[in-house]
Amino acid sequence: MNKISSIVASLFFSFSMVSFAQTGSANNVIDEVIWIVGDEAIMKSDVEHARIDGLAQGQRWDGDPYCVIPEQLAVQKLFLHQAAIDSIEVSDNDVFQNVNQRIDWYIGQLGSKEKMEEYFNKSTTQIREQLYNYVKDDEMVRQVRQNLVSNIKVTPAQVRRYFKDVPEDSIPFVSTKVEVEIIVRNPKIEQEEIDRVKAELRDYTERINNGITPFSSLAIMYSEDPGSARRGGDLGDYMGRGMLVPEFANVAFNLTDPKAVSKIVESEYGFHIIQLIDKKGDKVKVRHILRKPRVSDAAIANAMGELDSIANDIRKGLYAFEDSTQFLSDDKDTRNNHGLMVNRTMYSESEGTPKFELKELPTEIAKVVAGMNIGEISKPFVMQNNKGKEVVAIVKLKNKIEGHHATLADDYQVLQNVVVEKMSQEKIENWIKEKMKTTYIRINDDWKNCEFQYSGWIK
Repeated sequence: MNKISSIVASLFFSFSMVSFAQTGSANNVIDEVIWIVGDEAIMKSDVEHARIDGLAQGQRWDGDPYCVIPEQLAVQKLFLHQAAIDSIEVSDNDVFQNVNQRIDWYIGQLGSKEKMEEYFNKSTTQIREQLYNYVKDDEMVRQVRQNLVSNIKVTPAQVRRYFKDVPEDSIPFVSTKVEVEIIVRNPKIEQEEIDRVKAELRDYTERINNGITPFSSLAIMYSEDPGSARRGGDLGDYMGRGMLVPEFANVAFNLTDPKAVSKIVESEYGFHIIQLIDKKGDKVKVRHILRKPRVSDAAIANAMGELDSIANDIRKGLYAFEDSTQFLSDDKDTRNNHGLMVNRTMYSESEGTPKFELKELPTEIAKVVAGMNIGEISKPFVMQNNKGKEVVAIVKLKNKIEGHHATLADDYQVLQNVVVEKMSQEKIENWIKEKMKTTYIRINDDWKNCEFQYSGWIK
């Protein structure tokens, strides 16, 4: 059995929350209650699920996982009890999005939805329902923790005191950060290529309408949206208009017959055909097939030549990089911002910072920027934009801050975050210890022989 099969086979065990051996007496139980926290039970299979899921994600435990994991689950039960007291609610939308991502991961590892169902011996719906509970619990715990530490404030004086006598090798290291400006040109796609893609989509529509091939089968075979293709083109959640690009939304929301196939829709991602799955109020659930026209080598070479000429003119001082982006760049995300890229990796869509670690940049840009000096303009290069399309770009390295140990003068926010994290952890640990004192806890004798992080479990 290969590594992936081993992981998924173990995951099958973890999904079977209470089961019995296939041979021997009915008393030969392979699952059992090992802890009780308040009125919540922790099953042996809960531990196995967490262990295998952790291994699949590369997690390692500081100690015996059969001691560490039950304690972690017990702590989770304490938080969930507090969530009930605080009447914390979790958005179904957020939970379903996370569940869909996990389902996609399982399908990706196994190769198909059918193989996933075979391994777990459950339908996708049953797997989704159990994952829903796990994900919802995790989000409720996160909110309780956040509420506990939300009022923690740290002053500059506290930060200075904390780091006053800290050895240099214990001070956080700030990785090298860069600020990058970009000009992008979209290579022209020949009309012949557009006609070819539209002809393919018309052929798919005819096959669907004539009952020759289901929409979902064609999506699996031909759609160039990898996220939805493996689900037969299903985009997943019910979506409002604002969650879809306008051209796509305008057509999707006008569909009324689940058997019908939409006209061909062009968006910034390529060309689509769409089929309605269901409607709920002001939201729709749809599937689609995406096809992307190919960019010819000649078109790429032409765009490279244009950008090479632009870069040379900027180097000669004929005009500034920043002033030209609005008129010369096809990248709508940066052209009105003087070409400056914005890092939203850790931020909401409305916020961000111009500073990137190299690993946070698109791979092609990171490779180019790594060897540049401040103020230097690159040669043209080919990359994929965030819509999955092949484009040509030049970049200018606006600024570079070399990696260094954080200082109060330059990296106060980094140091403040360290102190806030320490104080938050202390507050949470004290809360757990107090909560343990007032909660009924019983541990199966076979699971007591452990060095727990907290000493109050065994009473």
